[in-house]
Amino acid sequence: MKKVFLLTFLILSIAVFPAIRIGVFEPLTGAFAAGGQLTVNGIKLANELFPTVLNQKVELIILDNKTDKVEAANAVTRLIQVYNVSAIIGSYGSSLAIPGSEVANKMKVPMVGCSPTNPLVTKDKPYVFRVCFIDPFQGRVMAKFAVETLKAKTAYIIQDISSDYSVGLAHYFRNAFIEFTKDSKSVLGVASYQGGDQDFTAQLTLAKAKNPDVLFIPAGSYGDAALIMKQAREMGIKATFLGGDTWEVPEIIEVAGDAAEGAYFSTHFDEKVMTTEMTKKFVEAYRKKYNTEPNAFAALGFDAYLLILDAITRAKSSKPEAIKESLETTKGFQGATGVITLDENGDAIKDAIVKKIEKGAFKFVTVVKP
Repeated sequence: MKKVFLLTFLILSIAVFPAIRIGVFEPLTGAFAAGGQLTVNGIKLANELFPTVLNQKVELIILDNKTDKVEAANAVTRLIQVYNVSAIIGSYGSSLAIPGSEVANKMKVPMVGCSPTNPLVTKDKPYVFRVCFIDPFQGRVMAKFAVETLKAKTAYIIQDISSDYSVGLAHYFRNAFIEFTKDSKSVLGVASYQGGDQDFTAQLTLAKAKNPDVLFIPAGSYGDAALIMKQAREMGIKATFLGGDTWEVPEIIEVAGDAAEGAYFSTHFDEKVMTTEMTKKFVEAYRKKYNTEPNAFAALGFDAYLLILDAITRAKSSKPEAIKESLETTKGFQGATGVITLDENGDAIKDAIVKKIEKGAFKFVTVVKP
């Protein structure tokens, strides 16, 4: 009798106090798996530290988008239609976030991107937001750093033609590099490859013939960037390597080895310069839970979750429309990656960090403000 009573009470409790569901679609398998897993680590940590909102439990529904554009769109559809989520987080990889964002916006469920930096993720989508900076800013950051700090006069670009992220970032870097050098011929060429290629001899032969000061590699996958650096050094290319925010995964150093030494990239997080109370809480909890140093993707996943909880709290509602309206008014939010204010496009106005690969580790170099 007691067991029946407890079971009935549990069922009634679930019915009266249902959990607020937040969906997550990240690449846990495939080429982007390393970045996706780091992001999910941050989201799970945030959920452990802040498990409730409006006196209700927050339940994470995590789906693997398998580093596939169609799977990404399908995952968002399932999160909304099958799991009835109030909001969605995702995805690492702009090429995955874009199809996912199209579904979320059409079905009017708010989505918060963690690290997808391509402008198309949020463009003309009132239900889509993000906690990271965007590629026009990131491209300028690396071009400015190359010209002013590294004193580079020439650059060559190798882009992944199949990646929205890579093509976009290459475009913004090229325009900014020409602007900062005041020389229309300072970008010596742009070579393309297909994501997942293993042999970059053709592209690197073209680059070597031009002898650029810097080689910009805005790879959609860290694996591609690592192989390009490794093969470039084997071919005798001396240029300084530059990259974007997809580079901050330990695997890039494991694959590239010594070839990655001295390379620079832009990223979103460093505990030395992100000094909010939430930064400290995140860093301490991350080290304790995962027994390793925190990273940008985990920090962004952490912030995406907290931003949604903040919006729910201010809206006093977990209804998608209310969350969306609340997100639109986000200003001065104290996250792990710094202070977040969302602009009229739903994009975060944030600082960028430049790091260097040195002695097999990521070392902070400088911070660049918008």
